[in-house]
Amino acid sequence: MDKAIPDSVTFWLQRWQGGSDEALEQVTHLVYRDLRRLAQKYLAEEYPGHTLQATALVHELYLRLASFQEMDWKGRGEFIGVAAQMMRRILIDHARKRRAAKRDGVLAMSAVSSTTFFNLDVLDVDRALKKLALDYPRHARVVELRFFGGLDAPEIAQVMDISLRTVERDWRFSKAWLHHELSRS
Repeated sequence: MDKAIPDSVTFWLQRWQGGSDEALEQVTHLVYRDLRRLAQKYLAEEYPGHTLQATALVHELYLRLASFQEMDWKGRGEFIGVAAQMMRRILIDHARKRRAAKRDGVLAMSAVSSTTFFNLDVLDVDRALKKLALDYPRHARVVELRFFGGLDAPEIAQVMDISLRTVERDWRFSKAWLHHELSRS
């Protein structure tokens, strides 16, 4: 990147909100590796032979992000969090299409820890998160940002403007709640 061009994601998010046509391209350039790594993580957890590629997932995300220009972006963490939610929705849409074609879509997700994996249908995971959000919306947002966004607890605290202790407590509760809910499926 040219030294004269700022490399602050927050700078470019603010420019994008202000109407700059080049700003989304600059933001994407700055976080592309992170987005691609996130897409590869999601797709690695999909069933073998999945037809969606990481590059296609990031490009689909880019197309959908274009409609978020008016959002009051707080910074890189929030952008990655929103991007993670959108990737999740893209994968869910893809799974629904697969299911409609009579194929099962399986996602390996760690609902309890990074070492314990369950083979879960991505649509079951989505339903469980929606159910969690009905009674515990903040908790569901913590899960989305942590699991789908790859943000750590301090980043989540900053994005959500809550204490680190609250994030950690919500994460513990949510893991137990999701484990219980998903084991019933």
